[in-house]
Amino acid sequence: GNECVYGVIANSGVATVFPQAIALASSWDPDLIFKVSTAISDEARARFHSGVPNVGLTYWSQVINMCRDPRWGRTQEAYGEDPYLTSQIGLAFVRGLQGNNPKYLKVVSSPKHFAANNEEWRRHTGSAQIDEAMLREYYLPQFRTVIKDGKAFSIMAAYNSINGVPCCCNKELLTDILRDEWGFAGYVVSDCGGVRDIYTAHHYASSREEAVALAINAG
Repeated sequence: GNECVYGVIANSGVATVFPQAIALASSWDPDLIFKVSTAISDEARARFHSGVPNVGLTYWSQVINMCRDPRWGRTQEAYGEDPYLTSQIGLAFVRGLQGNNPKYLKVVSSPKHFAANNEEWRRHTGSAQIDEAMLREYYLPQFRTVIKDGKAFSIMAAYNSINGVPCCCNKELLTDILRDEWGFAGYVVSDCGGVRDIYTAHHYASSREEAVALAINAG
């Protein structure tokens, strides 16, 4: 896996660096974003075929959380606080990454962090208290768009909880909404250490083993 919010993270070698996501969103131009993400996926494919070790075709991008608090440490990686703008910019980005081949994905896009993730100081322990209307009308529309319309083949579950249930083992999010309502047929990944956090940070499970079981059974 890799990141490509503003271009392929090359670690070593050369890759094109585009403006940060918040600047790309300020263009209000989905066609431009499609060209940017197409260029990124061209480079991702080239890097994959170049023989560089430990390089795959799964990209944990892009960040489509709502930026409501400027103290969040990832505001520059996201598209702002408007769900419609984020939906359209995110849709173009996913389509540019995954390509339009009827059989093959150019790369796999994993939009993140599902869902209601916009806090830094309690990033591993916090619980977002959100009613159903706010969740459906504000925090989920952009994810729905990139899944239903963009056909993103992966999605990343967030560190935080929603109403006391960690996102990485939240059946309402990962099965009821994502798969049953939106028809998602791809795979869910956790944020780094997110499954461990079910036990060590949220204390929602009594052991690491139970945390893994909860995550798998939730989807």
